[in-house]
Amino acid sequence: MDTNSWRFQLHAASRRRMVNRIMVTFKRHLPFSGQEGLDELHKIAVRFEEKIYNAATSLVDYLQKISLKMLITEPRIAMPAAQAQAEGHWN
Repeated sequence: MDTNSWRFQLHAASRRRMVNRIMVTFKRHLPFSGQEGLDELHKIAVRFEEKIYNAATSLVDYLQKISLKMLITEPRIAMPAAQAQAEGHWN
């Protein structure tokens, strides 16, 4: 069986939903300003998802990698964002 077959089963809409979930986390923890900042966060979320999609060996692996990476990343991005907010750099 072709090891890439799982990619054909994962619809583009599912990948967009995953990017949107990543965006929710990023928006919660990363400072951004206006539409330009939001667009930049979206580009980062797309690259984040693409990197994991390309590295995954199966759908389960893809979902596990996304989940694990978000669990690891969320505290890392929350700490600098909280510090910036406490220092008054963004609201």
